[in-house]
Amino acid sequence: MHNSSVAAIITGFSLICGVSAASAAEILITQAEAALPAASELGALGTRGLTRGPRIEQISPSPNSTGAKSPFPLEIRFVAHNETTVVPDSVKVTYLRSPSVDLTPRLKTHITAAGIDMGDAEVPPGTHMIRIDVRDSDGRSGTSIIKLSVLP
Repeated sequence: MHNSSVAAIITGFSLICGVSAASAAEILITQAEAALPAASELGALGTRGLTRGPRIEQISPSPNSTGAKSPFPLEIRFVAHNETTVVPDSVKVTYLRSPSVDLTPRLKTHITAAGIDMGDAEVPPGTHMIRIDVRDSDGRSGTSIIKLSVLP
């Protein structure tokens, strides 16, 4: 009887801890970073050559929405071309502020060849511009600027 009670307590504790850890939002942008001045320029997004580099698509929050409540799921899809794949270690995510903020270390565990999938991204209210740079397995690059509109 004693062993089953201990097992039940351990199982219950594990479930509570698992739910707590899974439901905790992760900070993508801090309040202090959001208070930095906006970047004076967003950078050129030119295309070149006959072959295409990877495409970057914002899935969630929808780029067409009027805004999302934080925390929200952040989902970005990478679409490689010509039988290539995106190299996850090549992904660089930059918050466009002055000075710019490298968000890549915060997203590292959420980046795969298919994209970025962060379940609960914590972002202060406002409009935030984020630049994403990727390379495919043939060395071609792709860049996109996504806009996150966050409601108070």
